[in-house]
This record gives sequence, structure tokens and C-alpha cells, in this order.
Amino acid sequence: MLSNDRFMGGLRWYVVQTKPREEERANHNLKAWRVETFAPKIKSRRVNEFTNQSTFITKPLFPGYIFARFDAATSLHDINATRGIQRVVRFGEVPVPVDDEIIEMIRLRTPQDGFIRVGEEIIPGKEVTIRGGPLSGLVGVLEREMKDSERVMLLLNCVNYQGHFIIERDRLKIAC
Repeated sequence: MLSNDRFMGGLRWYVVQTKPREEERANHNLKAWRVETFAPKIKSRRVNEFTNQSTFITKPLFPGYIFARFDAATSLHDINATRGIQRVVRFGEVPVPVDDEIIEMIRLRTPQDGFIRVGEEIIPGKEVTIRGGPLSGLVGVLEREMKDSERVMLLLNCVNYQGHFIIERDRLKIAC
């Protein structure tokens, strides 16, 4: 049995390893214990290879891990025994706290839709190159982001013609 004097008292953030693909279950069960949690997510676009239709799926930003804020001196055993949880990440036998600033930094990258954006930030006025699809390799200037924030409007310059084009954000890369 671990002695409580090894743990820093008070509420601290910790990384909790979940059982495979049970991030939602672990998050839900910890919330039932009234434990504050943070389980950042991303949207991932998948293209059906037969219909070329795009669909979006929700995935954890850190597969197999979530953050939980609790007092390790009094709650570690209960957290480790919660369904969906494998263990609290630790160094030796002591759980490793995560600085509040790190959690806040991740939260600040979470827009109102609740999904963290990863990859290069593309801002209006930037020159971009289209990746994949029939227009692959064309260069344009990002004009504006559309309402669903997954699409953007580009101004394409092609053979003495300028035209507007709407495309999914993740099909772009910043031109060199």
C-alpha cells in the first residue's frame, strides 16, 4: 500500500490511461464520481473509396488517455477502480500531475464546436496548394472560412482565369 505522504494534496490534473477504445466510458464514469475531466477530441474526415463522399468521425486527440482532476491522496484507488480505466499514469508508484497551464493551453485550442484543430493553421490571404482529388496541385489563395469551419473558399488562379472554389480544409497545405 502506498503512503499518502508521497502525494501532493489537493486537486491536481492527472493523465488517466483508459482501456482500449473506452475513453468515453471512462470519461462518463469519472463524471458520475463528480470528478472533473477533460477528454479533447478531433474530427477526422474519411472519404469513401467507392462514392468519394466525405464523412466525419469523432476521435480522441490522445487515443487511450483522458485527463482527470482529483486529489491523488484520497481518490487514487477509486479512480484506478473505475470502469473503463486501466490506470493513472505514474512515475514509479507516484502519479504524475499535469500542470494546469498545459490543460489550459489545450483548452484554448478548442473552438466552440468542441473539436481541437491539429495541423497547420491556415489563415485568409495565405497561398495554399490543394492535396488530392481532381484539382490536386493547383495553387490558390485562401479567401475565407465557411460556416461549418471544415470548408474554405479559395481564389484559384488558373490560365488567366480567376475563380472561387469551396473545398474541405484538410485538403489544403500551405504553399512553399
